Amino acid sequence: MSMDINNFCVIMAGGAGTRFWPLSKSSRPKQFLDVLGSGKTLIQQTFERFLGVCPVENFYVVTNARYKDLVLEQLPLLTPEQVLLEPIRRNTAPCIAYASYKIMRRNANAKIIVTPSDHLILKEQIFHRVIEAGLNFVSRENVLLTLGIKPSRPETGYGYIQINGKKKVEIENIFPVKTFTEKPHAELANIFFESGEFYWNSGIFLWSLPSIIEAFQEYLPEVHNLFNGISPELNGNTEQEVIDRIYPECQNISIDYGILEKADNVYVLCADFGWSDLGTWGSLFENSSKDDNKNVVQGGKVMLYESKNCIVNVPDNKLVVIQGLKDYIVVESQNTLLVCKKSNEQEIRKFVKDVKMTKGDEFV
Repeated sequence: MSMDINNFCVIMAGGAGTRFWPLSKSSRPKQFLDVLGSGKTLIQQTFERFLGVCPVENFYVVTNARYKDLVLEQLPLLTPEQVLLEPIRRNTAPCIAYASYKIMRRNANAKIIVTPSDHLILKEQIFHRVIEAGLNFVSRENVLLTLGIKPSRPETGYGYIQINGKKKVEIENIFPVKTFTEKPHAELANIFFESGEFYWNSGIFLWSLPSIIEAFQEYLPEVHNLFNGISPELNGNTEQEVIDRIYPECQNISIDYGILEKADNVYVLCADFGWSDLGTWGSLFENSSKDDNKNVVQGGKVMLYESKNCIVNVPDNKLVVIQGLKDYIVVESQNTLLVCKKSNEQEIRKFVKDVKMTKGDEFV
Protein backbone atom coordinates (compact mmCIF):
# COMPACT_ATOMS: atom_id res chain seq x y z
CA MET A 1 0.00 0.00 0.00
CA SER A 2 1.35 3.39 -0.93
CA MET A 3 2.23 5.98 1.67
CA ASP A 4 0.87 9.46 0.98
CA ILE A 5 2.11 12.53 2.85
CA ASN A 6 -1.46 13.88 2.78
CA ASN A 7 -2.80 10.92 4.80
CA PHE A 8 -3.47 11.62 8.46
CA CYS A 9 -4.66 9.26 11.18
CA VAL A 10 -6.60 10.40 14.24
CA ILE A 11 -6.81 7.79 17.02
CA MET A 12 -9.54 8.42 19.60
CA ALA A 13 -8.25 7.10 22.91
CA GLY A 14 -10.11 8.99 25.63
CA GLY A 15 -12.64 6.35 26.70
CA ALA A 16 -12.88 4.97 30.22
CA GLY A 17 -13.59 1.36 29.14
CA THR A 18 -16.07 0.89 32.00
CA ARG A 19 -17.62 -2.27 30.56
CA PHE A 20 -14.25 -4.03 30.99
CA TRP A 21 -14.11 -3.32 34.72
CA PRO A 22 -12.38 -4.42 36.90
CA LEU A 23 -9.51 -5.17 34.48
CA SER A 24 -10.01 -1.77 32.90
CA LYS A 25 -9.91 0.97 35.53
CA SER A 26 -9.98 4.71 35.10
CA SER A 27 -6.22 4.88 35.76
CA ARG A 28 -5.54 2.43 32.89
CA PRO A 29 -8.51 1.85 30.56
CA LYS A 30 -8.77 -1.07 28.15
CA GLN A 31 -7.11 0.65 25.16
CA PHE A 32 -3.86 0.53 27.18
CA LEU A 33 -4.24 -3.18 28.04
CA ASP A 34 -3.29 -6.34 26.19
CA VAL A 35 -6.74 -7.88 26.62
CA LEU A 36 -6.16 -10.47 23.88
CA GLY A 37 -2.86 -11.76 25.26
CA SER A 38 -1.13 -10.88 21.97
CA GLY A 39 1.85 -9.13 23.53
CA LYS A 40 0.57 -5.73 22.36
CA THR A 41 -2.02 -3.39 23.82
CA LEU A 42 -5.07 -2.42 21.77
CA ILE A 43 -3.78 1.11 21.08
CA GLN A 44 -0.42 -0.33 19.94
CA GLN A 45 -2.22 -2.65 17.52
CA THR A 46 -4.30 0.27 16.21
CA PHE A 47 -1.24 2.46 15.67
CA GLU A 48 0.67 -0.31 13.84
CA ARG A 49 -2.35 -1.03 11.64
CA PHE A 50 -2.06 2.44 10.03
CA LEU A 51 1.73 2.78 9.95
CA GLY A 52 1.86 1.64 6.33
CA VAL A 53 -0.80 4.18 5.36
CA CYS A 54 0.23 7.39 7.13
CA PRO A 55 3.65 8.86 7.87
CA VAL A 56 4.50 8.69 11.61
CA GLU A 57 4.43 12.47 11.92
CA ASN A 58 0.81 12.51 10.61
CA PHE A 59 -0.65 10.60 13.56
CA TYR A 60 -2.60 12.29 16.32
CA VAL A 61 -3.92 10.59 19.43
CA VAL A 62 -6.75 12.42 21.17
CA THR A 63 -7.05 11.34 24.78
CA ASN A 64 -7.87 12.48 28.28
CA ALA A 65 -5.16 14.63 29.85
CA ARG A 66 -4.48 11.99 32.52
CA TYR A 67 -3.39 9.41 29.88
CA LYS A 68 -0.67 11.50 28.24
CA ASP A 69 2.20 9.51 29.77
CA LEU A 70 0.54 6.17 29.03
CA VAL A 71 0.17 7.09 25.34
CA LEU A 72 3.79 8.23 25.01
CA GLU A 73 5.05 5.18 26.88
CA GLN A 74 3.09 2.78 24.65
CA LEU A 75 3.65 4.66 21.36
CA PRO A 76 7.28 5.82 21.66
CA LEU A 77 7.42 6.90 18.00
CA LEU A 78 5.08 9.81 18.74
CA THR A 79 6.17 13.22 20.00
CA PRO A 80 4.27 14.94 22.85
CA GLU A 81 2.86 17.41 20.26
CA GLN A 82 1.03 14.50 18.60
CA VAL A 83 -0.90 13.66 21.76
CA LEU A 84 -3.90 15.98 22.01
CA LEU A 85 -5.14 16.31 25.57
CA GLU A 86 -8.80 16.78 26.40
CA PRO A 87 -9.31 18.39 29.83
CA ILE A 88 -12.74 16.72 30.12
CA ARG A 89 -14.63 14.05 28.15
CA ARG A 90 -16.89 15.56 25.53
CA ASN A 91 -17.72 12.63 23.21
CA THR A 92 -16.44 12.22 19.64
CA ALA A 93 -17.50 15.43 17.85
CA PRO A 94 -15.28 17.86 19.83
CA CYS A 95 -12.47 15.30 19.80
CA ILE A 96 -12.62 15.06 15.98
CA ALA A 97 -12.97 18.85 15.68
CA TYR A 98 -9.83 19.41 17.78
CA ALA A 99 -7.73 17.11 15.57
CA SER A 100 -9.23 18.43 12.31
CA TYR A 101 -8.63 22.11 13.05
CA LYS A 102 -5.09 21.27 14.14
CA ILE A 103 -4.46 19.38 10.90
CA MET A 104 -5.90 22.33 8.96
CA ARG A 105 -3.00 24.47 10.22
CA ARG A 106 -0.57 21.98 8.66
CA ASN A 107 -2.10 20.62 5.48
CA ALA A 108 -5.14 21.92 3.60
CA ASN A 109 -5.11 18.83 1.34
CA ALA A 110 -5.25 16.31 4.16
CA LYS A 111 -7.22 13.07 3.93
CA ILE A 112 -8.11 11.88 7.40
CA ILE A 113 -8.79 8.46 8.89
CA VAL A 114 -10.55 8.60 12.26
CA THR A 115 -10.40 5.39 14.29
CA PRO A 116 -11.18 4.18 17.80
CA SER A 117 -8.14 2.95 19.73
CA ASP A 118 -9.56 -0.30 21.06
CA HIS A 119 -11.09 -2.31 18.21
CA LEU A 120 -10.05 -5.69 16.89
CA ILE A 121 -9.41 -6.29 13.19
CA LEU A 122 -8.51 -9.85 12.22
CA LYS A 123 -8.14 -9.58 8.43
CA GLU A 124 -5.49 -6.88 8.18
CA GLN A 125 -4.79 -7.29 4.43
CA ILE A 126 -8.43 -6.93 3.46
CA PHE A 127 -8.66 -3.98 5.85
CA HIS A 128 -5.75 -2.21 4.14
CA ARG A 129 -7.40 -2.65 0.73
CA VAL A 130 -10.65 -1.21 2.12
CA ILE A 131 -8.80 1.82 3.58
CA GLU A 132 -7.02 2.42 0.27
CA ALA A 133 -10.32 2.32 -1.68
CA GLY A 134 -11.91 4.64 0.89
CA LEU A 135 -9.08 7.18 0.77
CA ASN A 136 -9.26 7.25 -3.05
CA PHE A 137 -12.99 7.90 -2.89
CA VAL A 138 -12.81 10.74 -0.34
CA SER A 139 -9.93 12.41 -2.17
CA ARG A 140 -12.16 12.78 -5.26
CA GLU A 141 -15.60 13.40 -3.75
CA ASN A 142 -16.98 15.79 -1.13
CA VAL A 143 -18.27 12.98 1.12
CA LEU A 144 -18.17 11.69 4.67
CA LEU A 145 -17.38 7.99 4.51
CA THR A 146 -17.93 5.43 7.23
CA LEU A 147 -16.88 1.78 7.20
CA GLY A 148 -19.81 -0.63 7.55
CA ILE A 149 -19.34 -4.25 8.54
CA LYS A 150 -21.42 -7.02 7.03
CA PRO A 151 -23.21 -8.46 10.08
CA SER A 152 -22.55 -12.09 10.95
CA ARG A 153 -25.41 -12.28 13.49
CA PRO A 154 -28.34 -10.16 14.73
CA GLU A 155 -26.22 -8.30 17.27
CA THR A 156 -28.01 -5.90 19.68
CA GLY A 157 -24.82 -4.27 20.98
CA TYR A 158 -23.87 -2.36 17.81
CA GLY A 159 -25.27 0.61 15.93
CA TYR A 160 -26.47 -0.11 12.38
CA ILE A 161 -26.28 1.73 9.06
CA GLN A 162 -28.97 1.20 6.44
CA ILE A 163 -27.73 1.51 2.88
CA ASN A 164 -29.60 2.98 -0.04
CA GLY A 165 -28.89 0.10 -2.42
CA LYS A 166 -30.76 1.64 -5.36
CA LYS A 167 -28.43 4.62 -5.64
CA LYS A 168 -25.32 2.79 -6.69
CA VAL A 169 -22.05 4.66 -6.68
CA GLU A 170 -19.67 3.74 -9.48
CA ILE A 171 -17.39 2.07 -6.97
CA GLU A 172 -18.00 -1.42 -5.70
CA ASN A 173 -19.37 -1.70 -2.15
CA ILE A 174 -19.84 2.04 -1.59
CA PHE A 175 -23.44 3.16 -1.02
CA PRO A 176 -25.23 6.29 0.13
CA VAL A 177 -26.46 6.00 3.72
CA LYS A 178 -30.22 5.91 4.21
CA THR A 179 -30.38 5.88 8.03
CA PHE A 180 -28.32 5.35 11.17
CA THR A 181 -29.96 3.29 13.90
CA GLU A 182 -28.77 2.97 17.48
CA LYS A 183 -28.47 -0.42 19.18
CA PRO A 184 -31.72 -2.24 18.32
CA HIS A 185 -33.66 -4.68 20.51
CA ALA A 186 -33.44 -8.38 19.59
CA GLU A 187 -36.51 -8.50 17.34
CA LEU A 188 -35.43 -5.46 15.34
CA ALA A 189 -31.83 -6.70 15.12
CA ASN A 190 -33.20 -9.86 13.55
CA ILE A 191 -35.17 -7.89 10.96
CA PHE A 192 -32.05 -5.83 10.15
CA PHE A 193 -29.95 -8.97 9.81
CA GLU A 194 -32.47 -10.70 7.52
CA SER A 195 -33.01 -7.66 5.28
CA GLY A 196 -29.43 -7.46 3.98
CA GLU A 197 -29.72 -3.65 3.90
CA PHE A 198 -28.11 -3.05 7.29
CA TYR A 199 -24.43 -3.00 8.24
CA TRP A 200 -22.74 -2.60 11.61
CA ASN A 201 -21.37 0.88 12.22
CA SER A 202 -17.65 0.32 12.84
CA GLY A 203 -16.97 3.86 14.09
CA ILE A 204 -14.09 4.19 11.58
CA PHE A 205 -14.42 7.23 9.32
CA LEU A 206 -12.62 8.67 6.29
CA TRP A 207 -12.93 12.13 4.76
CA SER A 208 -10.99 15.00 3.28
CA LEU A 209 -10.18 17.94 5.53
CA PRO A 210 -12.39 20.41 3.55
CA SER A 211 -15.37 18.00 3.74
CA ILE A 212 -15.26 17.60 7.52
CA ILE A 213 -14.63 21.32 8.19
CA GLU A 214 -17.59 22.20 5.94
CA ALA A 215 -19.74 19.69 7.87
CA PHE A 216 -18.80 21.26 11.22
CA GLN A 217 -19.62 24.71 9.85
CA GLU A 218 -23.03 23.56 8.68
CA TYR A 219 -24.20 21.11 11.36
CA LEU A 220 -22.27 22.02 14.52
CA PRO A 221 -21.65 25.75 14.07
CA GLU A 222 -21.00 26.35 17.79
CA VAL A 223 -18.24 23.74 17.82
CA HIS A 224 -16.86 25.16 14.56
CA ASN A 225 -16.80 28.69 15.97
CA LEU A 226 -14.99 27.62 19.14
CA PHE A 227 -12.20 25.78 17.30
CA ASN A 228 -12.01 28.19 14.39
CA GLY A 229 -11.65 31.00 16.91
CA ILE A 230 -8.56 29.44 18.47
CA SER A 231 -7.17 28.09 15.20
CA PRO A 232 -4.14 30.46 15.11
CA GLU A 233 -3.05 29.15 18.52
CA LEU A 234 -3.17 25.48 17.57
CA ASN A 235 0.37 24.09 17.15
CA GLY A 236 1.65 26.99 19.27
CA ASN A 237 2.80 27.43 22.89
CA THR A 238 -0.64 28.40 24.18
CA GLU A 239 -2.50 25.49 22.56
CA GLN A 240 -3.20 23.62 25.80
CA GLU A 241 -4.36 26.77 27.55
CA VAL A 242 -6.93 27.64 24.89
CA ILE A 243 -8.12 24.02 24.61
CA ASP A 244 -8.60 23.88 28.38
CA ARG A 245 -10.60 27.08 28.13
CA ILE A 246 -12.96 26.17 25.27
CA TYR A 247 -13.49 22.45 25.93
CA PRO A 248 -15.99 22.88 28.76
CA GLU A 249 -18.04 25.11 26.42
CA CYS A 250 -18.20 22.37 23.75
CA GLN A 251 -21.40 20.45 23.22
CA ASN A 252 -21.13 16.90 24.55
CA ILE A 253 -22.16 15.15 21.35
CA SER A 254 -21.06 12.28 19.13
CA ILE A 255 -20.02 12.78 15.52
CA ASP A 256 -22.86 10.41 14.56
CA TYR A 257 -25.60 12.51 16.18
CA GLY A 258 -23.96 15.85 15.54
CA ILE A 259 -23.10 15.46 11.85
CA LEU A 260 -23.51 12.08 10.17
CA GLU A 261 -27.23 11.67 10.89
CA LYS A 262 -27.95 15.14 9.48
CA ALA A 263 -25.62 15.41 6.50
CA ASP A 264 -26.74 14.39 2.99
CA ASN A 265 -23.29 13.42 1.70
CA VAL A 266 -22.68 10.41 3.96
CA TYR A 267 -21.62 7.15 2.34
CA VAL A 268 -20.72 3.73 3.65
CA LEU A 269 -18.05 1.37 2.37
CA CYS A 270 -19.32 -2.14 3.15
CA ALA A 271 -16.77 -4.81 3.99
CA ASP A 272 -15.91 -7.74 6.19
CA PHE A 273 -12.47 -7.54 7.77
CA GLY A 274 -12.98 -9.53 10.97
CA TRP A 275 -14.05 -6.56 13.07
CA SER A 276 -15.14 -6.38 16.70
CA ASP A 277 -15.35 -3.32 18.91
CA LEU A 278 -14.24 -5.51 21.86
CA GLY A 279 -16.71 -3.49 23.89
CA THR A 280 -17.59 -6.12 26.46
CA TRP A 281 -16.37 -9.27 28.18
CA GLY A 282 -18.80 -11.15 25.94
CA SER A 283 -17.15 -9.83 22.78
CA LEU A 284 -13.73 -10.73 24.19
CA PHE A 285 -15.07 -14.23 24.90
CA GLU A 286 -16.28 -14.50 21.27
CA ASN A 287 -12.85 -13.51 19.96
CA SER A 288 -10.64 -15.67 22.20
CA SER A 289 -9.57 -19.29 21.90
CA LYS A 290 -11.48 -21.73 24.10
CA ASP A 291 -10.77 -25.02 25.85
CA ASP A 292 -12.79 -28.23 25.36
CA ASN A 293 -15.56 -26.94 27.61
CA LYS A 294 -15.78 -23.63 25.73
CA ASN A 295 -14.08 -21.71 28.54
CA VAL A 296 -11.75 -18.78 27.89
CA VAL A 297 -9.00 -18.78 30.51
CA GLN A 298 -6.59 -15.85 30.90
CA GLY A 299 -4.28 -16.55 33.83
CA GLY A 300 -1.58 -19.12 34.52
CA LYS A 301 -3.03 -21.07 37.46
CA VAL A 302 -6.73 -21.63 36.81
CA MET A 303 -8.40 -24.98 37.55
CA LEU A 304 -11.95 -25.51 36.28
CA TYR A 305 -14.33 -28.32 37.25
CA GLU A 306 -17.77 -28.90 35.69
CA SER A 307 -17.67 -25.39 34.25
CA LYS A 308 -18.68 -24.31 30.74
CA ASN A 309 -18.78 -21.17 28.58
CA CYS A 310 -17.01 -19.02 31.18
CA ILE A 311 -14.43 -16.28 30.73
CA VAL A 312 -11.87 -16.18 33.53
CA ASN A 313 -9.28 -13.41 33.67
CA VAL A 314 -7.00 -13.44 36.71
CA PRO A 315 -3.36 -12.56 37.49
CA ASP A 316 -0.81 -15.23 36.51
CA ASN A 317 0.43 -15.69 40.08
CA LYS A 318 -3.05 -16.32 41.54
CA LEU A 319 -4.36 -19.89 41.92
CA VAL A 320 -8.07 -19.94 41.11
CA VAL A 321 -10.27 -23.03 41.47
CA ILE A 322 -13.79 -22.82 40.02
CA GLN A 323 -16.45 -25.51 40.22
CA GLY A 324 -19.91 -25.67 38.65
CA LEU A 325 -20.11 -22.33 36.87
CA LYS A 326 -21.80 -22.01 33.48
CA ASP A 327 -21.84 -18.82 31.39
CA TYR A 328 -20.03 -16.66 33.94
CA ILE A 329 -17.47 -13.85 33.90
CA VAL A 330 -14.83 -14.15 36.64
CA VAL A 331 -12.28 -11.33 36.72
CA GLU A 332 -9.77 -10.39 39.36
CA SER A 333 -7.61 -7.30 39.05
CA GLN A 334 -5.58 -5.64 41.81
CA ASN A 335 -7.97 -5.16 44.74
CA THR A 336 -11.17 -6.22 42.98
CA LEU A 337 -12.98 -9.47 42.14
CA LEU A 338 -16.00 -9.60 39.81
CA VAL A 339 -18.23 -12.67 39.42
CA CYS A 340 -21.13 -11.98 37.08
CA LYS A 341 -23.40 -13.85 34.66
CA LYS A 342 -22.39 -13.31 31.04
CA SER A 343 -26.01 -12.57 30.18
CA ASN A 344 -26.05 -9.70 32.71
CA GLU A 345 -22.82 -8.01 31.69
CA GLN A 346 -24.63 -4.82 30.66
CA GLU A 347 -25.06 -4.26 34.42
CA ILE A 348 -21.30 -3.81 34.91
CA ARG A 349 -21.66 -0.07 34.27
CA LYS A 350 -24.20 0.08 37.10
CA PHE A 351 -21.89 -1.94 39.40
CA VAL A 352 -19.09 0.56 38.72
CA LYS A 353 -21.39 3.48 39.55
CA ASP A 354 -22.51 1.83 42.78
CA VAL A 355 -18.94 0.93 43.76
CA LYS A 356 -17.83 4.52 43.17
CA MET A 357 -20.66 5.84 45.34
CA THR A 358 -20.44 3.35 48.21
CA LYS A 359 -16.81 2.15 48.26
CA GLY A 360 -14.87 5.05 46.74
CA ASP A 361 -12.70 5.82 43.73
CA GLU A 362 -9.83 3.47 44.60
CA PHE A 363 -11.82 0.53 43.17
CA VAL A 364 -12.77 2.09 39.86
